[in-house]
Amino acid sequence: MSTPDEQRLAHLLVTYSVDLKEGERCLIQATDVPDTMVEALIKEVYTAGAYPEVHISSIRIERALIENSTEESLKALADTDAYRMGNMDAFIGIRGIVNPMEMGSLGQQYSNYMRLYNEKVHHEIRVPHTKWVVLRYPTSLMAYQANMSFNEFERYFYRVTSEVDYQAMDKAMDRAVEFLDGVRDVHIIAKDTDLRFSLENMNAVKCSGRRNIPDGEVYSAPVRDSVNGVIRYNTASTYQGHRFTDVRFVIKDGKIVEASSDDDDAINRVLDTDEGARYFGEFALGCNPAIDFAMDNTLFDEKIAGSIHFTPGNAYTNCDNGNRSSIHWDLVQIQTPPYGGGEIWMDGQLIRKDGVFVHEAFVELNG
Repeated sequence: MSTPDEQRLAHLLVTYSVDLKEGERCLIQATDVPDTMVEALIKEVYTAGAYPEVHISSIRIERALIENSTEESLKALADTDAYRMGNMDAFIGIRGIVNPMEMGSLGQQYSNYMRLYNEKVHHEIRVPHTKWVVLRYPTSLMAYQANMSFNEFERYFYRVTSEVDYQAMDKAMDRAVEFLDGVRDVHIIAKDTDLRFSLENMNAVKCSGRRNIPDGEVYSAPVRDSVNGVIRYNTASTYQGHRFTDVRFVIKDGKIVEASSDDDDAINRVLDTDEGARYFGEFALGCNPAIDFAMDNTLFDEKIAGSIHFTPGNAYTNCDNGNRSSIHWDLVQIQTPPYGGGEIWMDGQLIRKDGVFVHEAFVELNG
């Protein structure tokens, strides 16, 4: 039987995040998630008068599919799942993190999967054409990453996911979005970071529980060739099976011309996936006041109050600078005093200092 916490979370996802309507089709994709959570989601979909479809998998099954795949087999798999996704009105993707390193040794096989499968099914169909939300499910590994007992982390998880007033968050973002829509020049200063770029004619998008749970960010996209300078990220990020630390980029005219990390070869392999991987598709301000520490889990870390993420790879179509890639890597820099502080300037105005918004259009986001 589903727990009350699972039921509340399922209700939020179905009625708010994807706002499911009668007669709509919803694909529930559950990876390493207990049956009780999936059952709660199915029940909520039916209660909404909609039609659930379910795909259940595990990270080990995903690895088995990729490990011995060929380009032809990945294209065939993508064709099948693209057809299914193309018939969906909504998508709920929920994943329990049990081993972030499972794909670490797959190398080119995983790159092929991202390029031939993930880009087609998710970047080209799911993201622009469905109502979607993705989230994690609490696991012992996530509790370890958060330096908590499992019971402590589970309580924290539900507090920052289904107990947040996302409607109030959504309203508080309106002035920030209006301001960002008119911004041209951005200057970011932090430890080992001096970065400039343009947002001219780029719109802003508020994220208040409609795409991610937990949520709390406002994002835009830099003009593709406008980015210049250097940025160093001060949080760890596990990507394609490697835990990257001390990531540093030198950027010229939008392109990453120098990349270093704990493993220079590994990070450059990611950035060499395709041409767009060395350009940026997103700039975002994290603003969830309930999330204040990094745990190497992107869906949490990118929402940290006082953070930014500046993302190599694909741009979203609802804020599109034209960059296309099978990569979309949300790397996070925290600018609160314990992480070295920092400043964000827009059109000569100080917007945020040491992780706290100081401009009137943004102060409500301090929580």
